[in-house]
Amino acid sequence: MLMTPSRSLPAAALLALLVLAAPAADLPRKTPDFTINLLDGKKLTLSQYKGHAVVLAFILTSCTHCQETVRALSKLQNDYAGRGLQVLASAIEQDARSHIRLFIRNFAPPFPVGYNTGAEAGSFLPPTGKLPLMPLVGFIDRQGILRAQHEGEEPFFNDPERNLRKEIEALLQNKR
Repeated sequence: MLMTPSRSLPAAALLALLVLAAPAADLPRKTPDFTINLLDGKKLTLSQYKGHAVVLAFILTSCTHCQETVRALSKLQNDYAGRGLQVLASAIEQDARSHIRLFIRNFAPPFPVGYNTGAEAGSFLPPTGKLPLMPLVGFIDRQGILRAQHEGEEPFFNDPERNLRKEIEALLQNKR
């Protein structure tokens, strides 16, 4: 996937921080607790969803690939909520907090959307050793094990809804 001009410089700087933040991910691995900041000042923790399959998406609010992923995840959250799925999203661009309200209004995701720094995202979901493009999406099973992660430049995002559905089905059926 090519980097779009609207996100090229800020995204490149942000993602350079992600690469420096942590070594490439080893999968599967136990996830540490993670906190997402919400607009109302509250904090959401990954541990709140213990026993659920969780999809955690790190996004840039102006990234068209991230927006498409959020649209697909919105549909999938509705489809699989009754089976124990929880989708969470965190915007990680500079000054993300100021961009989230409009993003939520425009995309109306049926799951929490908060914000973090790029370094926080990179320490939780380390890139696979190359400069990733957005989004970064992690798939965490009911036992808190990160089973898969995908980054925006992968062929996985050529058909996001189909491929996200496949990963979610695997989490929910404990086939990982």
